[in-house]
Amino acid sequence: MACGDAGALLSQEHLIFAITIPLSASIILANLVIILGIACNRQLHNTPNYFFLSLLVADLCTGVALPFIPLMGLNRELSFGSCLVAHVFPNFLFLAFLLNLVMVHYERYICIVEPLHYSNLWMHRHFPLALLFVWAPPLLYASLPAFGWNNWTSPDWSSCRALGQKWTLSSNCSINITTCCSYRRVFPNAFIYLEVYGLVLPAILTIAAMTGRVLWITRGQLKSICRLHRSVERGQASDREQRLNMRYTRCVVAVSLRQKMRTARESAVKENANEIVE
Repeated sequence: MACGDAGALLSQEHLIFAITIPLSASIILANLVIILGIACNRQLHNTPNYFFLSLLVADLCTGVALPFIPLMGLNRELSFGSCLVAHVFPNFLFLAFLLNLVMVHYERYICIVEPLHYSNLWMHRHFPLALLFVWAPPLLYASLPAFGWNNWTSPDWSSCRALGQKWTLSSNCSINITTCCSYRRVFPNAFIYLEVYGLVLPAILTIAAMTGRVLWITRGQLKSICRLHRSVERGQASDREQRLNMRYTRCVVAVSLRQKMRTARESAVKENANEIVE
């Protein structure tokens, strides 16, 4: 992309907004409906639903920031503060959503695996501390570039060519390195490696492991119920057993679809991060 071709950059931004804004609007509306439903129904005001409400708020904020995430791949002329906000804020919302997702899965996992100790779970006894845990660390980590862990003043940024794209400098193109905003200037490679392999991948693997464990326990309980029905029905499968099998199948499909929907944005951001590293 030519550096002086502002029209090409503008067309790319219009294309990004045309694709992401409808998806962002659907995410925001869906989360708002559920949030209002929980807030208006006092019977749903309990600790598990509060965790779910925190996840919905994080998902809603991620939907708000969704149109700006692809813009992080474009090189634009922004001031230092504006460039940091454009990169740090979406990254914070994504990490907060991911950690809220892990917390909700962990709460459900303990409820199923250790139901006798569920009421004594530390998250229930110290709910504000649990909320602080899922929001404060993402904010602190995402803000590290603002505290100096960045490439903004690196001597390698001698011109716009150092940003990794084949730019054709023209007479009306500013080469002032204080105005060339790129993710490579905000996020060092070490920061990206630590986030992808130290935070994102372990969180996704943890969610997958807990979901697999829950499904395995559910399958074992279903087999036990089926054996009891066979003993009652003298070895023949009853209609109730078939309904249980059908219900379990629907449960597996629902969990798989929900897992794919919730990790779609995580996979997209991870792919962008891999491209950044490359």
